[in-house]
Amino acid sequence: MKYLIVTLKSLVWMLLSLLCTLIMLSALFNPSWIKSTVQTTTSDNQTISYTPSLGVYAKCGRPIGKYLSICTLMSARGLSSDSDIYPNVWKAATVFLLMGLIIMSLTVCTATLSCCIQSVFKKSIFTLSGAAQCIAGICFILGVMLHPMAWGTDRARRLCGRESSAFYLGDCTIGLGLYLAVGGTMLTFICACLSVPAEKSTSSDRVQDKIYEGHTLICLT
Repeated sequence: MKYLIVTLKSLVWMLLSLLCTLIMLSALFNPSWIKSTVQTTTSDNQTISYTPSLGVYAKCGRPIGKYLSICTLMSARGLSSDSDIYPNVWKAATVFLLMGLIIMSLTVCTATLSCCIQSVFKKSIFTLSGAAQCIAGICFILGVMLHPMAWGTDRARRLCGRESSAFYLGDCTIGLGLYLAVGGTMLTFICACLSVPAEKSTSSDRVQDKIYEGHTLICLT
């Protein structure tokens, strides 16, 4: 007989895993990991203020017209782009972030399945998912740590000035994208830790009592 078991702890773990995945996805495509000072340009006899910025895979530059800001991918050719356009270090960071996102996406699926499947190949689905989330967190750490290593490249210096170097921003400041990436990385490890109490809550005595009573839909706080 199949059972659908949902507890407060397992639900929190599931939702936080989904939230973490969405945060890291937003961070990956956010064009503002580092941003320059406010600059101005003239269009149709009007002075327009804008803030150029760079992300790990996207960028924002001079706007076209009054309302059309230009935020695009670093290069349409992706990882095959020239290193002057898309630094190799950021290519590596993108790969690690993508690997982490793929793993986290899989754990979101397994977290959803954990409501009705508690084990896979005689291994707890919670334990396997928690271990996978630790691996995803390591990938995120590598991606985040690689980004500052390219602050001394020509691409970054054109934005932040000649004084910028690895782990030193020069005239730039940290933008929202990097904060999202750091927060998402920390949340990933929190999710991995929460997989343990989530497992215990779905195999508790209260759950077993409900099963013995013949319940197939079990919802507990």
